Amino acid sequence: MTDRISTPARSQNMRSIRSKDTKPEMRVRLLLYGLGHRYRLHVKSLPGCPDIVFRSRRKALFVHGCFWHQHKGCHDAHLPKSRLSYWGPKLRCNVERDRRNAQLLRDAGWATLTVWACELADEKALASRLKKFLK
Repeated sequence: MTDRISTPARSQNMRSIRSKDTKPEMRVRLLLYGLGHRYRLHVKSLPGCPDIVFRSRRKALFVHGCFWHQHKGCHDAHLPKSRLSYWGPKLRCNVERDRRNAQLLRDAGWATLTVWACELADEKALASRLKKFLK
């Protein structure tokens, strides 16, 4: 199957995808702030550079996009139809890296939580999950 847009346009689209301050991450941060929590962002000294860190509680949050981090069971976590030889290994490496970083954090005594982009649809349920995690 051919791409709907030209190769240069597709490359520009892919270059514009950010890894920090994404819309899902900003929504989670706003929700946490509204719940009265304060946090640090992108602490590079921790494995995986978690998106949101609560140092005093030794808790770290990752906000993942369902496609890029292959959220199991999510309709957004599909493989592209073209260039499977590129996308398959790339997305598998992302999943493995996430697993490895979460384990390194747990081994260091940190609790971790992954918030998936699709979970933002039900903000009330997400707020409840975040409150439970941060107790």
